[in-house]
Amino acid sequence: MIATTHLAIDIGASGGRHILGWLDTAGKLCTEEVHRFPNEIVQIGEQQCWDIDALFGEVITGLRKCFDLGKIPDSVGIDTWGVDFVLLGSDGNIAGPAVAYRDNRTDKMDIEVAKCIADDELYSRSGLQKMFFNTIYQLVGARVQNPEYFDGARRLLFMPDYLHYKLCGVMKNEYTISSTSGLVNAVDKTWDDEIINRCGFPRKIFGEIVPAGTILGGFTDDVKNAVGFDCKVIMPPSHDTASAFLAVPAKSERSVYISSGTWSLMGAPLHEPITSEASRLAEFTNEGGYEYRYRYLTNIAGLWLLQSVRKEMSDNIEYAEFVALARASACESIFNVNDERFAAPDSMIDEIRSACRDLGQAEPQGPGDLARSIFRSLAASYAKTISSLKELTGIEYDCINIIGGGSQNEFLNELTAKACGLPVYAGPTEGTALGNITCQMISFGVLPDYMSAKDTIRKSFDVKEVLP
Repeated sequence: MIATTHLAIDIGASGGRHILGWLDTAGKLCTEEVHRFPNEIVQIGEQQCWDIDALFGEVITGLRKCFDLGKIPDSVGIDTWGVDFVLLGSDGNIAGPAVAYRDNRTDKMDIEVAKCIADDELYSRSGLQKMFFNTIYQLVGARVQNPEYFDGARRLLFMPDYLHYKLCGVMKNEYTISSTSGLVNAVDKTWDDEIINRCGFPRKIFGEIVPAGTILGGFTDDVKNAVGFDCKVIMPPSHDTASAFLAVPAKSERSVYISSGTWSLMGAPLHEPITSEASRLAEFTNEGGYEYRYRYLTNIAGLWLLQSVRKEMSDNIEYAEFVALARASACESIFNVNDERFAAPDSMIDEIRSACRDLGQAEPQGPGDLARSIFRSLAASYAKTISSLKELTGIEYDCINIIGGGSQNEFLNELTAKACGLPVYAGPTEGTALGNITCQMISFGVLPDYMSAKDTIRKSFDVKEVLP
């Protein structure tokens, strides 16, 4: 078989990266980062938004770097965070700003949606954990705050759908990213017309949902001229957590997964959704995965907490130093990391101290105390989540696999193993990109199937074991 090279463009809420992947002659998956760029929420008028034009500019810059390096990929796929979208007008252009999930346009929109469909019925149909920023609430907010954009909309595309469209000119909604909306039926795996109709959304904006691995076609002429080459655009599991779950090198069917980054997405793969009232009350979600598997998980406010603390301290302290200071700290305070007070506070430091004070605990003072309190609180949240998982699935889990940038935090891994009483297997770091790449390889016939992708990743990258 002719060797092929595949490019994953993995864009998170704080930054993105272009990573090339290929198999060497021994079948080992090799990777090379060719471009990295920042991403952050910007203020446009009174709304917090993504600079979608700048993001697409970075996509093009990274592709051009591939050309300049003489490492032209055979295919490219983009994954991003979930829920956020753009509305396109009849001319195919964006009808308004790409509003970010942390914008306050969703305030009290859950109350408006509940007037159309009750929370328990919405969950029984979509299987989606109620989060204030879910697409369904954002759409109601858009209709209330920006009716001029909403009324003229022709299509809704999620962030990776739109970036794929910009590359190749084809509009499709990929399944895993669509499943984060609250508008997809968990069982039927397509748009739930009952939810859409009762919420009063125009059905015409919801296009065809296609599975991860769908080949959309080649670059547009404009993109080919900008980057110097053509290649196939393949939709990977476009929700970053779906790509990350594909990459988990788990040996056991009873492994809990944590994709650790800005958010900690914690759960396990299932073949059937769980949409019971007990599952809803435990705040678990049934998001779509590769080959229509389910990512049964819950969203935990992960290293966003530390990122915010670091930003308040003017980014003068490196993450490794935070970890070292946390080890040395004697702070034992623990708080609820999922408290809504931490969603978008004016001061994360003040909110953490206030939360600890409200619980009758010592207020963390310096950076070491703050970091240790965050890490201990995350570990405690992981332990609580595993307990709920066992009860809801009836599975006795025997290990935890942590992937993503947070897997490098050895102190947090140790705290997690101890709190959960299970061995932790940490790595690989670039799990999301690896899932993206291996999905493209399966579509190209380079890898035969899902399990071979996991086997290849397990054999190609170091995974560290941490015992409880």
